[in-house]
Amino acid sequence: MDANILPLPRRCRIGRLLAPALIFANGGVLAQAPLPAGERRPGGAVFAPLRADPKEPEFFATYLWTRSPRLASRLGAVGFGETISLVRTGNWQVAIAAGVFSQFDMARVTADLMNTDYLVGLPLTYRHGAVAARFRLYHQSSHLGDEYMVHNHAQRVDLSFDAAEVLVAREVSHGRVYGGGEYIFARSPADLLPGVLHGGVEYRPPGLLVRLGRFATGRVVAALDGKAVQDRNWQVGWSFVTGLELGDPMATAGAGWRWTLLLKAYTGPAPYGEFYRDRVSSVGLGVGFTL
Repeated sequence: MDANILPLPRRCRIGRLLAPALIFANGGVLAQAPLPAGERRPGGAVFAPLRADPKEPEFFATYLWTRSPRLASRLGAVGFGETISLVRTGNWQVAIAAGVFSQFDMARVTADLMNTDYLVGLPLTYRHGAVAARFRLYHQSSHLGDEYMVHNHAQRVDLSFDAAEVLVAREVSHGRVYGGGEYIFARSPADLLPGVLHGGVEYRPPGLLVRLGRFATGRVVAALDGKAVQDRNWQVGWSFVTGLELGDPMATAGAGWRWTLLLKAYTGPAPYGEFYRDRVSSVGLGVGFTL
């Protein structure tokens, strides 16, 4: 069968994944946020970070209970990263995004390091009214932990690739939807297939849950992110987060520091580098911080 012709079940899965992008295209399901054309968030990111993407650069620590053929039943997942603006003019912004993502075997007394992914990229972002776009060139490389390799006699896959990503987002009433994809143009191993489809939806209700004077305000947030990877026959990895977000009450929307306390759930192809061809399901609690 021609590899470019997808069977019906795969088309259905991809259709579900791209639903947010279709909502963006016709705007008929959710009301558009009242943003005048050309308005941008003063001091905030032109394209706000994706709340539920497991590979969005930010500072976080999460304790996970997992089901997977090779990953530990209890994982400690941590991330260190940020997106920093380099140049901003009008509605355009050029930034550098870098992150380190590691997973530890919490079922062992020694808490072995299992895998670390290193990511660095140059995102070019643009906003016009309620619509924002991100074009990003980035590199990722992955490495197994030494203790994990010794205790499990594991062999490295040597996963490393460069990719080009395009995402378009539209702000809607109390949230946003987004869709797009990426293409891997330099890769190891050589048989890694290049296509990724990416979409999601985020919800941020207008009312505050808590107010801590001039220190912070808190609200409930929720987000669903999906990635369909060609290398896994377009299986979708679903990431869902919900919980409490504390922010700077003096900052405009999308600007200032942000703390989160989140319930996290994931199912699909593992988002952890060296284990990318495994399937994993997980649920856990995490804290995060974004500048």
